[in-house]
Amino acid sequence: QAVLPTWPPSPLALIPKRDWDQSVSDIPVISSPIPLLKVKPPRCLLCLGSAPIWAQDWHLLDEDTMEEDSSQDAELQGLMEDAIYTTMRFSRPLRSCDPHDMDIAGDTVRVLAAYGLDDTPKLDRERTFVKSIFLLQIVHPDELEVPEDTIIHDLELTNFLIPEDDTTYACTFLPLPIVSQKHHIYKFEPKLVEHNETMVHHILVYACGNASVLPTGVDDCYGANPSFSLCSQVIVGWAVGGTSYQFPDDVGISIGMPLDPQWIRLEIHYSNFRNLAGIYDSSGIRVYYTARLRKYDMGVLQLGFFTFPIHFLPPGAESYMSYGLCKTEKFEEINGAPVPDIQVYGYLLHTHLTGRALKAVQYRNGTQLRTICKDDFYDFNLQETRDLPHRVEIKPGDELLVECHYQTLDRDSMTFGGPSTTNEMCLIFLFYYPRNNISSCMGYPDIISVAHELGEDAMDPMDAVMALNNIDWTPENIKMAEKACKEAQQTVIIKTIDEFVENTTGWIQDITPTPRGVCLESIGGKVEPLDKIPAGFRSAPAALRGSGMIPPQHFSLASLLFAQGALYWLLATLQAGI
Repeated sequence: QAVLPTWPPSPLALIPKRDWDQSVSDIPVISSPIPLLKVKPPRCLLCLGSAPIWAQDWHLLDEDTMEEDSSQDAELQGLMEDAIYTTMRFSRPLRSCDPHDMDIAGDTVRVLAAYGLDDTPKLDRERTFVKSIFLLQIVHPDELEVPEDTIIHDLELTNFLIPEDDTTYACTFLPLPIVSQKHHIYKFEPKLVEHNETMVHHILVYACGNASVLPTGVDDCYGANPSFSLCSQVIVGWAVGGTSYQFPDDVGISIGMPLDPQWIRLEIHYSNFRNLAGIYDSSGIRVYYTARLRKYDMGVLQLGFFTFPIHFLPPGAESYMSYGLCKTEKFEEINGAPVPDIQVYGYLLHTHLTGRALKAVQYRNGTQLRTICKDDFYDFNLQETRDLPHRVEIKPGDELLVECHYQTLDRDSMTFGGPSTTNEMCLIFLFYYPRNNISSCMGYPDIISVAHELGEDAMDPMDAVMALNNIDWTPENIKMAEKACKEAQQTVIIKTIDEFVENTTGWIQDITPTPRGVCLESIGGKVEPLDKIPAGFRSAPAALRGSGMIPPQHFSLASLLFAQGALYWLLATLQAGI
């Protein structure tokens, strides 16, 4: 007998056996019942010669006890094993309405997998693996169409000696491809040197305004030479856990036109926590471009909490929220030309190690309109550019609010906003079209008023930040600080590609959760509008379409168990013994 998961992406899933690379102890702990698909008599779904395979929908009650679901919502469609992979094809409604099944939504999912040496389904720590997956983006960019005239261009450092410091931000300025007519960059991917992957935290490519006077060489991005922090309009980015990303068929990054950027700033963040010496690196970003033009020129808008020490997180917090406001009412003024409505199609979320969840919320005329994007189970080790299921329209005058949820139970001192991995960030990058000149729109609270609310005297922002170290961070003071930051007036900083900066002010509004309807059915599930895949959304590649079974070859694992990894209860049990 074997046990398979009940929570595949919709409609199909193929999972490589050796692609489970994260330790159980690496995952944050969250809570839900555990759904399982248990392969067991009484009915034969597939037969491997004379050996039958059965499948049933089960759930786990505790570490050792399982029982069959009253609602059988998962269907095994095929199973195959060779020398490298065990491949399963199965399906389940996004929302099965079974209380033992978690809803499949637009969040990161921790998948827990285990196998055994006999027919007793159990969690064996030595044979248990965890991987974070975003289930709703089921098509990898490598499976999409590639234009025949594609040209590849690498933006990279060359033999850069990584310092022995914990954190290094290395920057250099490089030309974009020189073309005689307009082209579109339609895809990018990280270019990582083998064995250095664990040291590269993120890679960002910033477009430079054509009036910029740029330095040469490689230097600290945010060090003594301020020239190396020029150019702040992100055009592509990669972070830990991400892979390649191909833009939708109607958008691309324009190059070759008079107003297009000609140079970029390449920023690579290295985390050398083991302080290794003599390590050279030539990482970067590989871009793919074509003369086959798309309909729209795309841009990236950076939102969130302005990254500097006014952003603070108290130690020992079970839960702590930070907010960064963007007001778009000055976009046209600072852009220097009318700003068309922004059509958002993708996003990238970014915090550091204490981040647990992020969301971007849109307001219009003082009323909450929608949640643009979110991840309630954010994983620092899986930061990737993701498609929105529906394109979202942002009009001039709308307000955009980023909320970041942190947990600092493992820290006994203050955490401040900053560039190091042990500092924190609260950022969301929105991928949109048509492009304008706005590069970022971020906010931060009046830190002096926050200090006063916490009973500390402060004459200027530096005094206020220093005073935070004097506070006894009890749970009551932590909640008081969170409330003070949320209710303080926010300064909003808007910046253009040419480094022009405009400030405004605003206030944080409450976020109203989007309720889901009552689940009334179980067999087959209940489909709501937010569950439907809209027309034009990327479909599964041809190799995965259809409902036919995969002809199995052989199945040597005596017991294979999959469970939803996003579980407070289960992972708390596992981690207690690790």
